[in-house]
Amino acid sequence: MALAGRNIVVAVSGGIAAYKACELVRLLVQEGAAVQVIMTANAQQFVAPLTLQTLSGRPVATDTFSLTQESEIGHIRLADQAHAIVIAPATANVLAKMAAGLADDLLSTVLLATRAPIVVAPAMNVHMWEHPATRSNLATLRERGVAVVGPASGSLACGYEGAGRLADPSEIVEAVETVLAPQDLRGHRIVVSAGPTREALDPVRYLTNHSSGKMGFAIARVARRRGAEVTLVHGPVEVPVPPGVTAVPVTTALEMQRELARAFASATALVMAAAVADYRPREAASQKLKRRGAPLATLALAQNPDVVRGLARRKGRRVVIGFAAETGGGEREARRKLVEKGLDLIVLNDVTAPGAEFGADTNVVRLLDRAGGDVSLPVLPKTEVASRILDWLAARKPARRT
Repeated sequence: MALAGRNIVVAVSGGIAAYKACELVRLLVQEGAAVQVIMTANAQQFVAPLTLQTLSGRPVATDTFSLTQESEIGHIRLADQAHAIVIAPATANVLAKMAAGLADDLLSTVLLATRAPIVVAPAMNVHMWEHPATRSNLATLRERGVAVVGPASGSLACGYEGAGRLADPSEIVEAVETVLAPQDLRGHRIVVSAGPTREALDPVRYLTNHSSGKMGFAIARVARRRGAEVTLVHGPVEVPVPPGVTAVPVTTALEMQRELARAFASATALVMAAAVADYRPREAASQKLKRRGAPLATLALAQNPDVVRGLARRKGRRVVIGFAAETGGGEREARRKLVEKGLDLIVLNDVTAPGAEFGADTNVVRLLDRAGGDVSLPVLPKTEVASRILDWLAARKPARRT
């Protein structure tokens, strides 16, 4: 859980989107955060404090001048103990008060007193969002280091169409995790490959493998959180692209080779997590192959290029990380690939091990590098495995690209 041990203050201001704060609190708690909710007087007209108290497991702070709340929580202690503060929804009024440095209620007082990173998720009428005062206030807040997520565009509660919808709660959680992540990869351009490739037999059939792409997507997500500029070249998968990541979808191994070569030209590192098909049909049939009653005697295959080997040969000062998905042990094969392919690190995972199956949200890996490093990791969520791989990369400090 990415937010385990973190104290997150969720501030809810008075907009119709206040009801979505309930899902935001649930997701933050699910990620291990200790959540303290602050509600403005107007927010309480849209959502009952009891709802958010039940979801967070803590009394909701609502009033600066409540003797009970001040004795138990205290606005200064609340500001000091927060690892991050997220305001969702952030109304135009709250943004204006923040920009002006006002402190006339509990929320604005906490915001002025805290030194924790702040995330705002604006939500308002489209005309209010586009007003020069709102744009100026946001520019001021960004200059002060406040992170802004959203708003999204679409149908608004007021009946208008346009920008002003609260960002999806999962995107807001991602923004919170980003402001709390170390920025040790800032200035780096990291290329990540993920998922399977598909090699057509005919217009309706193809050869592929069981890769879900989850490991590569987790690496892209965590690298972006840690400040890297990330390009994700991925095969056909059903995993949402992480916010802030440039996604390049491909289908075949040859397409993946072409797009990776293009992205690698300006990269500082490559993490090759994709399961690229070793072979493709020598010739794909132009029409659907029909069953004739007799077994299909032969299927002529051509060998696909070894994509990571080709890129590693011209890496220069760049770092190249590969994966070795094996079935049973595989250390000798992984070490062979590490040397013969010219990799800096190889991530060995036995796809038959419990917790490392295709499609799982966890993985069990072993990190082997050219300097003799050998680290075995237990069953961990794929985001945590990604963090360990990127810890190794950050410690090597690949040359930055300008």
